[in-house]
Amino acid sequence: MKVIFSEAQRAHDPQMFLSSGAPRPCPEKPARIEALLGGVRRLGLPVIAPGDAGMGPIAAVHPERYLTFLQNIHTRWRQIDGASDEVIPNIHPGSRKDGYPKSAVGQAGFHMTDTSCPISGPTWGSAYASAQTAIAGAQLMLAGESVAYALCRPPGHHCFPELAGGFCYLANTAIAARMLQQAGRRVAVLDVDLHHGNGTQGVFWEDPSVLTISLHCHPERFYPFFWGYPEEIGAGEGEGTNLNLCLARGAEDPVFLAALDQALDWIGAWGADTLVLALGLDAFVGDPFAGLGVTTPGFAQIGRAIRGLGLPTLIVQEGGYLCPELGENLEAVLGAFL
Repeated sequence: MKVIFSEAQRAHDPQMFLSSGAPRPCPEKPARIEALLGGVRRLGLPVIAPGDAGMGPIAAVHPERYLTFLQNIHTRWRQIDGASDEVIPNIHPGSRKDGYPKSAVGQAGFHMTDTSCPISGPTWGSAYASAQTAIAGAQLMLAGESVAYALCRPPGHHCFPELAGGFCYLANTAIAARMLQQAGRRVAVLDVDLHHGNGTQGVFWEDPSVLTISLHCHPERFYPFFWGYPEEIGAGEGEGTNLNLCLARGAEDPVFLAALDQALDWIGAWGADTLVLALGLDAFVGDPFAGLGVTTPGFAQIGRAIRGLGLPTLIVQEGGYLCPELGENLEAVLGAFL
């Protein structure tokens, strides 16, 4: 198993986000990288840097005006008298079908769904490197690798084509899946994060050629609140190719693994030939977000169950926040594939 990681991902260092109206330190910090690399090193896996595939694979998911926004908004924002160091929206449209403003403040509200995706000077460079890491993972799959791990940070599964949110700026998992899809693979995306993969769902909402499945804490009282309900099954030609498996707050290993079995049955019946696993380690019982109760041995069981599909698998890092066991949980999942 090869591990892909770019050092440029360290530069993005968000300072603050709002939670229940209170400013708090952002938990999506560069220190996550060292914890995850610790698990990689204990397994003795080779780490390679991604190449630069350019904007093409990213633009296959994200429209030009959104990419232009991400690249330029911090410079524009800092030209506003009294502006904060980080871009954080204070106004949002009632619908993204409303008018598109020229104002930096208005565009921030248009393209950022919440306050948990602050943009600083280094954000674009790190987000771009994170996407290139996922792209390099897809390239390994197309070159015949059976499994690869893309250590992507910042994460991506809350990012829609034109909407950042939940620490996510570019839709890494969806970018990799789109690349594989365009190469003729029949792709299933399996998201096992604590939080619903709403951005990934949004990318493929009307696309019948990619199956998207998410296991997550029920959103009726948990982020992202507005997406991730069982009745969301896709639309148009994509109807029936999206599955949301919602778990009760605090659900432990047996409940999670039972839902995972259901997801794996769907993937097998759908006839996928390639799997993109959006790996969130924040379902851990000791994660700071404290939503689910998966244990470190539970993560090993998750890895073994997914490996049992026998599909070429690209593992893309999504959530999982600083706690003493973060690297051990990654080691448990990846070790199951070795």
